[in-house]
Amino acid sequence: MVLTLQIILAIASLLLVVFVLLHKGKGGGLSSLFGGGVQSNLSGSTIVEKNLDRYTIVVGLIWFIAIIALNLVTAYS
Repeated sequence: MVLTLQIILAIASLLLVVFVLLHKGKGGGLSSLFGGGVQSNLSGSTIVEKNLDRYTIVVGLIWFIAIIALNLVTAYS
């Protein structure tokens, strides 16, 4: 159980770093390389950026839950 949680935590950590680096900052960002340069007319952000935001939040939640679960498992075993 502990090993599984550690593997999930390591994968989530790597994905979180990648997703945060893909976000567009003041410049173009790496997300513009993957089609993020096309702006939609209705909103200020692209569909790629919105999806990247969603993926980052989901991976962040998985990361947070893995940390809490790993702490609880090691505390009560």
